Amino acid sequence: MDATLLDAEAEAAVLRVYRQVFAVLAREAGAMIVDPELLDVDQAILDAFAEAGSDGMTVEQATQACRAFPHDLVVRRFEVLRQYGAITKLVDRPNELRHRAAFAPYVMLMFLRRMSVQGGQGELHQLLTLEAHSVSDPRATEDEGQASILRLTKVFRLLGNELAILVSTSTTAQLRENAQLAWGNERLIEQAEKVHRIVLERWPTLHRDCTQLRMALAAYADAVQLAAGRLVERAGTTRALGLLPIETWLSFTRGSDTEVLAGVLDGLLFDAAAPDFSPETMLEAVETGRRTGTARMAPPRPSAETEAPESAAATDREDLRAEAERVLAGRDSVSIVSVVDDAGDWVTARRVLAELTAAHLHDELDYELVWSDGMRIDPAAGTPWATEGEFRRVAR
Repeated sequence: MDATLLDAEAEAAVLRVYRQVFAVLAREAGAMIVDPELLDVDQAILDAFAEAGSDGMTVEQATQACRAFPHDLVVRRFEVLRQYGAITKLVDRPNELRHRAAFAPYVMLMFLRRMSVQGGQGELHQLLTLEAHSVSDPRATEDEGQASILRLTKVFRLLGNELAILVSTSTTAQLRENAQLAWGNERLIEQAEKVHRIVLERWPTLHRDCTQLRMALAAYADAVQLAAGRLVERAGTTRALGLLPIETWLSFTRGSDTEVLAGVLDGLLFDAAAPDFSPETMLEAVETGRRTGTARMAPPRPSAETEAPESAAATDREDLRAEAERVLAGRDSVSIVSVVDDAGDWVTARRVLAELTAAHLHDELDYELVWSDGMRIDPAAGTPWATEGEFRRVAR
């Protein structure tokens, strides 16, 4: 687009709002958010500013209002939002401590939340309604009608291209995750055709642009049919419980008896509940746990004159024996469920089970860990899911 000097001021305003809107996406200056928790931190900060009123807030007040999140994380996100202009000083002067928040970033957060839930279909319906009102206005010009047709053509071309690519290159599970692109497609096409009819009746000279819109709508409809056909073909044979729509599973659970419901999980293996770690936390733990060097140094060897200390293997053996005897408490056997319950929480129970497993596998220890097919489920217990089994002494 050819810009003129008269457009410079308007473009600068648009750029300023654009930066404010996308500030909520920045993890650091110039980067993107990779952890969804950061969006929650941004929203908490902006919520705090909304409650603060016209007096604004300092960084310390913001961290206190957002104390549900780590202090350092709130300070870092506050600084990122400030660098992008979403948060500015209350008065532009040195040593000013109080800040105010802009309106645009919170609107963008609301938009992102709705997009994540509705997949953008609600916004697309609203866009089509606005386009229909725009071209129906008696004051609308031919240029405005052409611009409306071109916008809708690009939208439906992008939708059709994305669905076609997903059908041809993606797995069924990936296609199911993006199935919201096909939701409400008949209504979308009807609304776009309504805009097409209005424009073609008012400005017949735009028939070429209207033809491009009809082609884009046809390509989108074909892509939707291919995607729906592939999902229907695979939905009846897959064991992936997330492939079918939520409404189907709700109807199934409400109208089925206990045996039918249990049959859905037949053949699936469940273990005791594990702590919930985010992928980012797991990745950080793996990266920090890697060895810094590959060379291995030989351990020091004792001289012949000195008495050799007890080996590490012997120490580990005695430690495992002591833990096994503590769990058995003089008995010949003990239930794994009672061991888990006595631990109180899963983190402690996991450590105890690891040591009992090590004692079971040790060649020099007379202990055995035997698992059974049953499972204890008690929502009131510290570890609700516990596989039944027995830890016992054996004679070798």
